[in-house]
Amino acid sequence: MLLPYFEMHFMTTRNNCSADLILPLPAQPGTALADVDTPSLLLDLDAFERNLDRMQARANRAGVRLRPHAKAHKCPDIARAQVKRGAVGICCQKASEALPFVRAGIQDIHISNELAGPAKARLLATIARHARVSVCVDDARQVPVLADAARQADTCMTVFVEIDVGQGRCGVSDAEAALRLVEQIARHSGLRFGGLQAYHGGAQHRRARSERRDESARAAERTGAVITRLRADGVHCDVVTGGGTGSVEFDLESGVYTEIQPGSYVFMDGDYGRNEWDDNANFEQSLFIATRVMSVAARTRVVVDAGLKSMAVDSGLPGVRETANAVAPLRYVAANDEHGIIEASDAAALPGLGAQLLLVPGHCDPTLNLYDEIIGMRGQTVECLWPVAARGLSR
Repeated sequence: MLLPYFEMHFMTTRNNCSADLILPLPAQPGTALADVDTPSLLLDLDAFERNLDRMQARANRAGVRLRPHAKAHKCPDIARAQVKRGAVGICCQKASEALPFVRAGIQDIHISNELAGPAKARLLATIARHARVSVCVDDARQVPVLADAARQADTCMTVFVEIDVGQGRCGVSDAEAALRLVEQIARHSGLRFGGLQAYHGGAQHRRARSERRDESARAAERTGAVITRLRADGVHCDVVTGGGTGSVEFDLESGVYTEIQPGSYVFMDGDYGRNEWDDNANFEQSLFIATRVMSVAARTRVVVDAGLKSMAVDSGLPGVRETANAVAPLRYVAANDEHGIIEASDAAALPGLGAQLLLVPGHCDPTLNLYDEIIGMRGQTVECLWPVAARGLSR
C-alpha cells in the first residue's frame, strides 16, 4: 500500500466540523455555466477532447509513442483519458507528483527530471513497488543514491541519461559524459539503463515557427550524435524521449525521438497563443478562468475577483475571451492579490456588476497548481468536476 500523502479536495475529512462551515464546491454536474462560483478553473470538454485526439493521432501516424507530461494538468482523470486514447504512460516532474497518479491506476511514469537527494530517491523506489518508474540522471553521484534506494526497497528503477540539447539547464554536455553515466548505471543490479532524455524547453516558446523548427533540428542533431557514439560502444538507446507542445511537429519528423512528452497541448494558454503555428499543428484553447465583476465603482474600469492568487502571470496577464455580442474588446490590465482590473476602449463595453467573464491564463501549468478542481463544461453546462490531485506536490 502506498504511503498516505496528499488527500484530494474531494476527500477532505470533515469530522468534528459543522456542516455549514464547509466551503461548498463551486459547481455540481448540471450547474449552468453562468452559476459557477468564481474564481474557478473551467475546461471546455469538446475542445479538450479534440486536442487529445489530435495529438494521439499525430503520434500514431509518426510511429512515435506519446507520453504526455502531467505537470501541465496534475489531474489523474486527464491522465486516464490520455492513456485510454493510446498514451503509453505519463511524465511527472517530481517524485511526489507521481503519487496520486499511481493511486489512480497509472502504471507507467517517467520522472523527467533529476532528484535532489536520498529522501526523494527513497520515495521513488517506494512508488516503483506499485508501477513502472523511470528517472533522469546527469551526474555520476546521482546513480548510487538511486541504487541504494532501489536496494532498500527491493525494487528496480529505470534510469535515463539526460543530455543538454540547447536548454542550458540540466543534462550532460557530450556523448563521452553520457557514456560514463551509462557505465555507472550498469554497475548496479537495481538499476537499468532506459535510454536518453533530450528536452529543449526554450524551443517551445520561440514565436516564429521557423525558429522552433531550427532549434528542434539542432536538438535532434545533438541527440543523434550521442546515439551514434553510444552505439559505437555497443550501447543501444531503446527509448529517446523529449519534445514538447511547441516543437512536437518537428520532433515527430526528426527520426530521433521514439517518445514525445508534450503537456500543454491539452489546454493551451496565452503564451502558446502568441506562437506562430502551421494550420495543421495548432491546438485549441480549452482552459479558462471564470471570474465575476465585483465592483463597477470606478466607472471607467471594472474589478473582477480573479487576481494573482488565481493565476500565474509569469507569461503575462490573462486575456479576456471575447463574446459574440461584444461592443469592444476587454483588456485585463492589472492583477492585485485578490482583484483584477478590466478596461475597454469603449466604456459602454464594460460588463455590469455580477457579470461573469472567462479569462485565458498566460501560463497553464502553474495556474493549475492554484486550484483544487477543474470544472468540465459541455456547452453551457457543467458535466464533471475533476480533482487537481497533484496540486502542491513539488517535493
